[in-house]
Amino acid sequence: MQELANNLLKKEPLDSETVKFEKINTHIYQDSQSASWYVANEIASLIKQKQEQGQNAVLGLATGSTPTKVYDYLVQFYKEGRLSFKNVVTFNLDEYFPMDPDSIHSYVRFMNEHLFDHIDIEPHNVHIPNGNLPKEEIRKYCLDYEEKIKNVGGIDIQILGIGRTGHIGFNEPGSSLHSKTRLVRLDRVTRLDAASDFFGEENVPRRAVTMGVGTIMDAKRIIIMAWGEGKAPIVQQAVEGEIKESVPATFLQHHKKCDFVLDGAASSFLTRIKTPWLVTECDWDEKLIKTASIWLSEKLGKAILKLTNEDYNEYGMGSLIAEVGSAEQINLSVFNQLQRTITGWPGGKPNADDSQRPERAQPHPKTSLIFSPHPDDDVISMGGTLLRLVDQGHNVHVAYQTSGNIAVFDDEVIRFLDFATDVQKDNKELKKKFKEVREFLANKKPGELDSPEVQDFKGLIRKGEALAACRYCGVNEENAHFQNLPFYETGAVRKKPLSDEDVQITYDLLNKLKPHQIFAAGDLSDPHGTHRVCLEVILKAIERLLDEGSDWIRNCYVWLYRGAWQEWDIADMEMAVPIGPKDMNRKINAIFKHQSQKDSAMFPGNDEREFWQRAEQRNKDTANRYNALGMAEYEAMEGFVRYHF
Repeated sequence: MQELANNLLKKEPLDSETVKFEKINTHIYQDSQSASWYVANEIASLIKQKQEQGQNAVLGLATGSTPTKVYDYLVQFYKEGRLSFKNVVTFNLDEYFPMDPDSIHSYVRFMNEHLFDHIDIEPHNVHIPNGNLPKEEIRKYCLDYEEKIKNVGGIDIQILGIGRTGHIGFNEPGSSLHSKTRLVRLDRVTRLDAASDFFGEENVPRRAVTMGVGTIMDAKRIIIMAWGEGKAPIVQQAVEGEIKESVPATFLQHHKKCDFVLDGAASSFLTRIKTPWLVTECDWDEKLIKTASIWLSEKLGKAILKLTNEDYNEYGMGSLIAEVGSAEQINLSVFNQLQRTITGWPGGKPNADDSQRPERAQPHPKTSLIFSPHPDDDVISMGGTLLRLVDQGHNVHVAYQTSGNIAVFDDEVIRFLDFATDVQKDNKELKKKFKEVREFLANKKPGELDSPEVQDFKGLIRKGEALAACRYCGVNEENAHFQNLPFYETGAVRKKPLSDEDVQITYDLLNKLKPHQIFAAGDLSDPHGTHRVCLEVILKAIERLLDEGSDWIRNCYVWLYRGAWQEWDIADMEMAVPIGPKDMNRKINAIFKHQSQKDSAMFPGNDEREFWQRAEQRNKDTANRYNALGMAEYEAMEGFVRYHF
């Protein structure tokens, strides 16, 4: 906890030139935990101040993954006896319509589980839009909601997240600056983003009751939070772009006391972060020089070695030329750095000079352990590299960290039950169980959690697919390790916090195999996602091994790959593995082995293409970018960043 406090104290004020493109006051923290700590403390300070004045503190609250850590800290303050909520009145932003308050998807349930059930707030002081009213009563209800806010003196602090379309609350693109609480129709992108919570887009309500932009703007103080790279583009538009109805968050530029609170990833598109040389004098280190040169190359459509002194000067990098001497020196240095990241030997090339290579030549062969958060991340994200490691004789193991059982359609279970029933015609007990499962699925409501039996069947389906992919890639079946980490096994999208048991399972596998290299998913943009938790489990297990003085772990390289959603920036890549046309087809065939995820995935995210299509396009785009920078032309490439202990 002290470390979080220290992160806040270390922040220094920025000069006006550095933030000249930003039209809203913006605070950037290292991670979402530190940022949430900042927000929770401001809320707590307001509550205490109002208590001293004998007044109520009126909070506007949001739902979703963004504010959950803020609520965790507020609950912690209460349990530690540092804060009471007796004088707090709350108004929530929105609720789906129609929505039963007892539904697992309702924001009533969300707020109770994350905050209200754990603090001493008076129930009559809690206000959440009612999504269970007859439609003809909604208009009057919304007017009354506005009146209740006015009657308590207005909202003191309004907490917001930001949607990928720039919506705040459920105020979709096109919402008016002066709009009030009302029933709205949800944008398709918003519904797609919510699909994972509802086990499919078709189950997401099409409407919602939401505070209006005008209602939000009436708050005395607004804090809007965003975590992760996925929010970076829309954050940049909201903070630096023109005010327009198509991006409702830009209206916040009109507010006199509105702050954006971001983690590092969500800030990555802001000018002062992405291209700091455009706003201030830079301290030019090797990484920043590489980033700037690649940016300039792509901006001008020139290969790295063709950039001139004039190009650098025109785009704010005159100080770099003055410091280094010439564009030619910079270009050659960056070109060589990029060239050294490219290797067809991800396990190291035996009997070769490895001083300029990403991986060591020895030992050969290596024990390579690939951690796959879900049963298909290995082949989707690094299938070409996996095939190369096998082809080059390394002892490849794959650890499937979770069962992936919530991402299987019910029809897949029925299909396998039909097969098993025909095979086991005389097994009456088994037939009885299968009948019960079929009846459960036939009567299952949209979004209802699967029974334990169904969860087990779905897990077995994904396990079988993973084994099929291993066989196709040449990985021995005994080298496939199904960890089924306990944090995941809730049957719901929301998972349990990681535990010592998760770490112990991973620690035991590492200690058993003692790999020379580890590959793990580095998708960290979602602070509450499975990939993030899976990596945290691995790093905690490694930390234990380091603390115990295990020599082998100090000599182990850890490589991070990206998943189905995005790729590393080329400036960050430390190893790029070329994939030829034949191996690209082999990778796609390995992805095809995961038949339950074929054609249509349960959780497609914001990209409706199949996983193999996303992977192919991402890998080809990486190769094209390398080629445009002046590197050799390859069919496709997979990129990795090394994690340094």
